[in-house]
Amino acid sequence: MTASPPPPRLPADLAAGLRADLAAGYTRDAVEDALGPVATAALSREEPVPARRATARSAAPAAVLARLLVLGLPVRRAALDAALPRTGTAGAVAAGLVVAAGQGPDDEVRGLVDLRPYEVSDDAGETRWWVASDLGELATGHSLRADHVLGIGGASLTLARTTVRDHRPRVLDLGTGCGIQALHAHRHADHVVATDVSRRALDFAAFNAALAGTAFDLREGSLLEPVRGERFDLVVSNPPFVITPPAAHAAGLPVMEYRDGAKPGDSLVGDLVAGLGDHLAPGGVAQLLGNWEHHSGEGWRERVGGWLAAAGTDGWVVQREVQDPAEYAHTWLRDGGLRPGSPLFDAALEAWLDDFEARGVEAVGFGYVLLRRPAAASTTPWRRLEEVDAPVHRPLGGHVTAVLLAQEWLATHDDAALAATHLVVADDVTEERYLRPGEQDPRVLQLRQGEGFGRTYRPGTLVAGAVGACDGELTLGQIVGGLAALLDQPADAVAAEVLPAARDLLLDGFLRLA
Repeated sequence: MTASPPPPRLPADLAAGLRADLAAGYTRDAVEDALGPVATAALSREEPVPARRATARSAAPAAVLARLLVLGLPVRRAALDAALPRTGTAGAVAAGLVVAAGQGPDDEVRGLVDLRPYEVSDDAGETRWWVASDLGELATGHSLRADHVLGIGGASLTLARTTVRDHRPRVLDLGTGCGIQALHAHRHADHVVATDVSRRALDFAAFNAALAGTAFDLREGSLLEPVRGERFDLVVSNPPFVITPPAAHAAGLPVMEYRDGAKPGDSLVGDLVAGLGDHLAPGGVAQLLGNWEHHSGEGWRERVGGWLAAAGTDGWVVQREVQDPAEYAHTWLRDGGLRPGSPLFDAALEAWLDDFEARGVEAVGFGYVLLRRPAAASTTPWRRLEEVDAPVHRPLGGHVTAVLLAQEWLATHDDAALAATHLVVADDVTEERYLRPGEQDPRVLQLRQGEGFGRTYRPGTLVAGAVGACDGELTLGQIVGGLAALLDQPADAVAAEVLPAARDLLLDGFLRLA
């Protein structure tokens, strides 16, 4: 395998012109229009043939640039000059995006990096960037190099959608890769520090920041080493959490910097969670993705709960998916470009299964970890470990912020204060009733959340009545009293059922303070 091409570097005098060229002809909508719906859908499944055919027939800037910088196919110099009228091929060469065979209009130009439009719409607003990374297997035709810098994948999008987006003075993007989390953070932070063990990744992050018209405080080093002694108001991280046994590497599986940590099992994530507590300022939040092992005789909540205890902070863990050992190993072998049935695939799979079996690993969970250092000292840290497997395609940052604010309020207000509070039903909540034809009363009543994690809640009669009356006019205590009188029940008994449910519904976002 040939060596990796040098990472791109954007000269200051080219940044504005390149940004303008890309904005004029290389947007997400322009690419989809150039490819058409069939090729766009196929490319999302990593099937490049329809996109190759579509881009071969079009001279539109989006088609030329997608062919060159996504599919990794050559284009004529004249076509690239037309697609980038301000900077031209010469500018793209100077930025390290392409290499040109010659100066003639028909000479071949080849892409050196993957560059794609990325459009953002979240709690911080809307914007548009172009994000460079290494060309992938789809474009190069060979397996990924050990120093491969990954572009925007599913995990990156998941973390970006989940991150809180209120103003944070100092933000740390730990393991920045191509810099996508740092790009998100710079819109609502005063200062962004981005770290990575890979110098190549930091160079890509610097390029992407320059192309976006900003800059980060970039530091090379492993995990928390580059920020020793510092504290932050927000830490985001998509760390190299993949659990890869050393025997798999001994069998020939390459070490991938972007995903393979240098610690056994899931200890990298465990050690990171435990260490992050000392790096959070009062009121600071850390959000990261991770894997954790399910061991025989030990619940995953017990295992991950130990990490939270070591951090010494509030903690909220959401397990989104669980894979058995064979499925987990298969996922990451395919991610590394190997195909089932090949000698290396089978040898590495054997090593993975041997390692899991020897250590009593029955499954691997994947999800989100959130830590928070309360602004005021608390005697009892808040801990929540749960499983939520409904698909989430919308930004969650605003919901996460609301949950944290609700938890802070609930922690400092007893039931008497809650009863004196005016509550309203959140705008995204709907009520569903299920009943047989001809019946007057529903057999099932369910509240459904349209935003957030899309939770559902089945209230009893008293709680359903209380929620229905939460329009901000009456206090919750007045609603409880009214229900008690209407149903001829003791007010204390109604309160004993309604108040704990109201706390749960506030925490999950079904209700909010008026």
